[in-house]
Amino acid sequence: MTRILLLNSGPHSDASHGYRLAREAIAASGIGNVQITERDLVKSPLPPIGRDYALAVTSQAAPDAKEFDCSERLIVELEQHDMLFIVTPMHNFTVPAALKLWIDHVIRINRTFHATPQGKVGLMKDRATFVLVSSGGFHVGERAKQADFLTPYLRYALASIGISDVHFFPLQGLVFGSEAVEQAVDQARRQMSEKLSLAVACP
Repeated sequence: MTRILLLNSGPHSDASHGYRLAREAIAASGIGNVQITERDLVKSPLPPIGRDYALAVTSQAAPDAKEFDCSERLIVELEQHDMLFIVTPMHNFTVPAALKLWIDHVIRINRTFHATPQGKVGLMKDRATFVLVSSGGFHVGERAKQADFLTPYLRYALASIGISDVHFFPLQGLVFGSEAVEQAVDQARRQMSEKLSLAVACP
């Protein structure tokens, strides 16, 4: 069985182009016996990182401390899946707050990474990760008129916990009418199909 964790962090939830394309790509991938776990980070928002959590981290509390309950649940959920799909909009050049909060819970010292003089060393098993990034304007290619801090940030954040097999698929220009949307979805579909085929062939 291939277990896939699908994180959706956009305000349009299951009506978003990214979500529909992710489900379509998984269904068409040829991966047999798939189990999909969906986590909608907007419909079911995570609690903010508070003072109790911060104190537990700095005091090196035990991994099963109650202050880590949410963090531990999210980390275990990620550990239990073979692939990760992230559906996210680009909000003000980077990840939306809902996804940033998931990242803050999952990146935890002495649990998902060790701190060394050379930097963070990830403790999680690598897994194929597919990130669909939607934007009203253009952030990739010749028509890009804005900086993209999302891609390098998310790539670096995931690598810090051991996940480096990460592939990004832009869904851009979504405010320029139905033809632009169709073109963006078709392009992302082709790119995802190729990457998924490779992931299935080389698990």
